[in-house]
Amino acid sequence: MNDSPETQPIGRGDFVRRASAAAVAATAAAAAAPAPGMAASPPVRPGMDGAQALQALLDGNTRYAQGRPVCGPLTARRAELVSGQSPFALVLGCSDSRVPIETIFDQEPGSIFVVRVAGNTADAIGIGSLEYAITNFKSPVLLVLGHASCGAVHAGVAFVQGGPAAPGHIQDVVAAVVPAVKEAEGRPGDWADNAAMQNVKDTLAGIVAASKIASDAIASGALAVHGGFYDLSSGKVTVLS
Repeated sequence: MNDSPETQPIGRGDFVRRASAAAVAATAAAAAAPAPGMAASPPVRPGMDGAQALQALLDGNTRYAQGRPVCGPLTARRAELVSGQSPFALVLGCSDSRVPIETIFDQEPGSIFVVRVAGNTADAIGIGSLEYAITNFKSPVLLVLGHASCGAVHAGVAFVQGGPAAPGHIQDVVAAVVPAVKEAEGRPGDWADNAAMQNVKDTLAGIVAASKIASDAIASGALAVHGGFYDLSSGKVTVLS
């Protein structure tokens, strides 16, 4: 009697292929696992305060920078979000493609309400977007995030040094960062990176000054606000304030 498919011996080629597939799966699982002592953060965090929300972002950034993210397949998460969202953090960041906000903080969709614009400045539309999130989601932390080698800031430095205006509305982006560029001139270190950090602080102050919704939330203790700076080389975010 011939062996059934379940009991037929495995040939050497099949064995090697199966062993290789198992090794790949094990490697992927190990890479997705959190670093020792660093548990994955749940996607929804009711009752979280501003300090805890900021720490959740920084813990995720540490996992990302170490190459140990815990975010896995997101098909189920996408289905969960159809009925609504509950982001625990608000981030105003730059449009730069090298600074994908959810990725660098190792967070699933639905965890961060993101506003992105070149130069991470805040006009009325950007502030209104943040006000919408503050009002509707009660997210406990707002982070304004700048980054190293920011093209908008480098253009601002070149303009302040006497370079020509940028074409079209690009000059509007440059003009928005020029005040920070001028403030940072002459400081020790890299002028553009110093200006990028100053721009974060100026943007944060501008949001608080222009938005009663934000300032009231801060005064009541419902919202914490911070600036941050992302290093492209290390992948790390440093809190500026």
